[in-house]
Amino acid sequence: MTYKPVTHVIFDMDGLLLDTEKLYTVSFQQICGRFGKTYTWEVKSSVMGKKALDASRIIRDSLGLPMSPEELLEESRKIQECLFPTAALMPGVEKLITHLNKHNIPIAVATSSAGLTFEMKTSRHKDFFSLFKHIVLGDDPDVKNGKPNPDSFQVCASRFDPPAAPEKCLVFEDAPNGVKAGLAAGMQVVMIPDQNLDRSLTQEATLVLDNMEHFRPELFGLPAYS
Repeated sequence: MTYKPVTHVIFDMDGLLLDTEKLYTVSFQQICGRFGKTYTWEVKSSVMGKKALDASRIIRDSLGLPMSPEELLEESRKIQECLFPTAALMPGVEKLITHLNKHNIPIAVATSSAGLTFEMKTSRHKDFFSLFKHIVLGDDPDVKNGKPNPDSFQVCASRFDPPAAPEKCLVFEDAPNGVKAGLAAGMQVVMIPDQNLDRSLTQEATLVLDNMEHFRPELFGLPAYS
């Protein structure tokens, strides 16, 4: 497989930079359990990378929960307020981000997380997130459609100074919806899926890795680790 050289790198956040996906699972299972329902991997993988209200609607419909999507979102947020500040960085993430930053490679984040949840999740990692040129949130007014639509990655690329051409951007994602979004934006996508994710959902990605520690920057024309 030959990869095209890139000059800019864009990262998803949940489940990719931060270990937050299991915190979502805990919060939704707590609610689903009250109604004798199980928040399965099948449902979880269908909402990974989606905007919050869209995800709540899919969970409610898939499991037949007796509440509105808005109520489900509100209840899950109350639980998440306690959980999200505990989010840790994923393995290999700090090493790669520090390396790219040291070599002046422009990096940014495109996340489906909205302002309030972003603040909660990143509260212990302010210095780390200050290394990114910019961060595009899920409630950004320029992001009209959530992933799997390409909007968040297109907006993110356009905000580099000067703006980056899509083919010069490498995207890191963990979710099938995010991979689709990156490819739809005309970018190469490195996927680092959760070990529980059905492998048939990883086939579209440019490159699939078990974790960030296995990434070799030189494959995409980026400076190699010394």
